Amino acid sequence: MSLSRLMVLGLLANHGPQHGHQIKLTATRTEVESWGGISVGALYRELRQMNTDGLVRTVSVTQVGNRPQRTVYEITDAGRDALRALQEKAICDLRLGPDSFAVALMFGRVQDAGEMARLLDRRRQRLREMAAGINAEREQHLAEGSITALDAALFRRQAMLLEAELSWHEEFDAVLVEQVSGSDDPTGQDPTGQDPTEEGHAYA
Repeated sequence: MSLSRLMVLGLLANHGPQHGHQIKLTATRTEVESWGGISVGALYRELRQMNTDGLVRTVSVTQVGNRPQRTVYEITDAGRDALRALQEKAICDLRLGPDSFAVALMFGRVQDAGEMARLLDRRRQRLREMAAGINAEREQHLAEGSITALDAALFRRQAMLLEAELSWHEEFDAVLVEQVSGSDDPTGQDPTGQDPTEEGHAYA
């Protein structure tokens, strides 16, 4: 699904007509590219395509001084229908994206236990730093009064996801200990007795 389309239609539905530069500023200010995977540079192209598709329409074309022309768009009834469909899909479809960490654990596991522990420690430290940074940014914005309660809740969600990953690491440490203790098994199987490439067997 197109998250950039969801963002643009949502902004037009909730805040009224806007030009592309306004939408781009919102995307930059909220840093949606880093946490939402929305390409800021693609927003103008998305707007033009949605105009062609009849999801938005041109309200006016304005120009102030020597600045570039700004095309102001508003959402259409078809755009509102598309927005509702995108909202339902984004909220209700639970699909996990590509997970490089899981691929590394299943197929590219480090054989040296000490090296594996070192890499996982680095990952845990990074998770802690990211969670602490998100919580600190949330508290700063709250103190400044620059975010809404909904914004604060979304900040907290991101931190909690990282904290949940840290909790999983504690459980995974026990799995690694068991794996190392069973590494002298001449069958070459992991301690569960399963081939790690068998269907349904995963480390994430």
